[in-house]
Amino acid sequence: MKRNGLHLKLQAWRVEGEKLAGSLTQLAQRASVYRHIYRASGGNHIFPLIAAHGALWARGYFRWALDLGQKLAWQYAFQPELKASQLASLDSFANAFRDINRRVCADTYANFHFTAEHGEEAAATDLVPLDLLQSLNKVHAAQRTGRVLTDAEKQEIFTAHFLYEQEHVVGPSLQAAVDAFDWPAAKFIALRPVIHFAYFPERTSYWFRNFADRSERISRGQQAFQLAAAAGFPRVEAALRKYEMLPEAFFAQPSEYFASLRQQVLGVA
Repeated sequence: MKRNGLHLKLQAWRVEGEKLAGSLTQLAQRASVYRHIYRASGGNHIFPLIAAHGALWARGYFRWALDLGQKLAWQYAFQPELKASQLASLDSFANAFRDINRRVCADTYANFHFTAEHGEEAAATDLVPLDLLQSLNKVHAAQRTGRVLTDAEKQEIFTAHFLYEQEHVVGPSLQAAVDAFDWPAAKFIALRPVIHFAYFPERTSYWFRNFADRSERISRGQQAFQLAAAAGFPRVEAALRKYEMLPEAFFAQPSEYFASLRQQVLGVA
């Protein structure tokens, strides 16, 4: 297929991915999309599995951050306009994080399904960066033959996808959000989250010195993968239950659950 035809195919998958990723606050829906990709890969594509944890963990983080903002805003009790402005700034910052998560989900969905269909075509290299394309092609080749990749191979694919998202989606958008966040005290705290995904060992958490630091995000992402590999990926998938945000059907009938969600969102069988 020629490049223009492939471009239209990729755009169609992006449109579908954006719809399935939902609104800013539909974190559980995004977790469902992420888990679908992980399962469709035959359990070889670990990035979406860990991203599902990130989406569900974020609900508690946003609640904490916005509650903290309300408390910090008491210093402006006699400056109602400034108080409203600072709280709006915090809300915009939180929405920027939600939007990044939404766009990463849509992008992951589109690239995965597009490469499953057309990843081996020569013109695909014009549309998907080579490192990501090669990694996804390896996932699809393994899935088609029923091969389970080694943890080392899975980590290589995870790293390629993680670095791609950091460069093309997360990094630029996050920096723009940080630059626009004009409340120094709230910004200082918001950029230092303590992350504990449900599959982490009980006393293991990762504290960020500066979430805007790309090298630190990459380091923490690798640590999250290593903990997932140590726990075993089926246990990491099962741990999604611990957030108490997903219905029983999500766990009992994974394929049927996603098919129903897709039909509901897209209006297709």
